[in-house]
Amino acid sequence: MIRNLARHTDAFTSNVFLVTGERRALVDVGNEFDVVAAAREHVDDLDAVVLTHTHYDHVENLPAVVEAFDVDVWGYDTTHDGIDHALGDGDTVGLGDHEYTAFHTPGHKDDHLCLFSADASVLFAGDLVFANGSFGRTDLEEGDRDRLVESIDRLLDTVPEDLRAMHTGHGPSVEDQPYHDIELAWQAARF
Repeated sequence: MIRNLARHTDAFTSNVFLVTGERRALVDVGNEFDVVAAAREHVDDLDAVVLTHTHYDHVENLPAVVEAFDVDVWGYDTTHDGIDHALGDGDTVGLGDHEYTAFHTPGHKDDHLCLFSADASVLFAGDLVFANGSFGRTDLEEGDRDRLVESIDRLLDTVPEDLRAMHTGHGPSVEDQPYHDIELAWQAARF
């Protein structure tokens, strides 16, 4: 099961996805809300934290999560404080009951990853793409519009057209034809 722990939070934060099953994990940890208390409503412990990227709104709660759950953290860039294990392009990581492949998808930030499980037909898109064809900002440090378009193009070549669910870094998850939302984001980002 996948729950967005930040769904009803009023603070400016990224979404935080709790993935339960064989390997309990958080995808991103957010900021400006008590993610530890939110997670403890559903689980007693965690097996992993996986970061889509290291913008502050996705990682500010990391020290509190690591302290509370004594958990290792996976991300693209191990030079960033708090990341214990590198998750490179094409590497896999267990989340819940499925294996997810990490895809390095820069453009919003150099260390950005998307996570895709073919078996579950689920994509964690981070801040690369959002519902309704929106896409991640490229006006921040390390942002690059051309690289973002290339990353979205790669995503379109990777995930199937019948993708079941896309969980994004901000806003609602998409469970009704998410591939179409990725196509819309690709078209919008090109202009």
